[in-house]
Amino acid sequence: MIVKRHTREEVLARLHKKIKSGKPIFVAACGTGLVAKCLEKAGADFIVTFSGARLRNNGWGTMSQWWPILDSNQQVMENTAQDIITSLKGEAAVLTCVQANDPLRDMYLVLEFLQKVGVIGISHVGPSIGYYEKDSLMYKVLTKAGITLESEIEMLKLAREMGFITFGMPFDLEDAEQIMKGAMPDAFCFHAGTTKGGLVGFDTPYTVEETAQRTEEANKIALKIKPDVLLLAHGAALETPKEGQYILDHTSCHGVWTGSATERIPIERAVLETAGEFANITLKTK
Repeated sequence: MIVKRHTREEVLARLHKKIKSGKPIFVAACGTGLVAKCLEKAGADFIVTFSGARLRNNGWGTMSQWWPILDSNQQVMENTAQDIITSLKGEAAVLTCVQANDPLRDMYLVLEFLQKVGVIGISHVGPSIGYYEKDSLMYKVLTKAGITLESEIEMLKLAREMGFITFGMPFDLEDAEQIMKGAMPDAFCFHAGTTKGGLVGFDTPYTVEETAQRTEEANKIALKIKPDVLLLAHGAALETPKEGQYILDHTSCHGVWTGSATERIPIERAVLETAGEFANITLKTK
């Protein structure tokens, strides 16, 4: 197996060319090689790997990654190198979400490993301190312990220096400004909330209209700081292509970043439908 390598310049040029031709960028997360193959064949520009993906494929919600039941960076490094990147033809690039607040690892060594196995994109989510509301006790306890957004920004800056394409993903407008000013990422994706739908999806209280509105508020902040930043949409009501189209039609986004919407939810639907048909076949009458 020889994994195809991509350069920062090559991938960025391809993305901008796609946008100019009127086609949106498609970024999709997954936890298995089979889904990665399908996503690449479907036309994904980036396949995203992150620590919660394995848990999601084991039937748990993505947010189960928050319990201390796995080594986040070890999980994503192994999953990326062994399961995902080796299953691809190289038509899609690989974007990995790094736990920048890992107290046991030098981020340079984590990024160096990912670079060696063929990853070209880096983000700071999955997990991120941004998931926690700032007025919550957990946020205050974690930041007091040194788990901060600043660590994530510093990791993104290092990734950019090492030649990666960087992706900033804030959860609120305050973080949007801080990430953009601090890291100046190549791409910006507002995390509008956990994706609705399916067996374990959390029903975030946002309609597609509200998802688009909140996303565009964050986009305006990003564009003011870096006018050439690539803009993506993710989460909340973005459950199907229909919602994805609505958001692209009502925001300045250049594309979408999917997770459960193109992995967990369609797998659940397909297996339930097909298995249900098998469960209802009949025996030959005697």
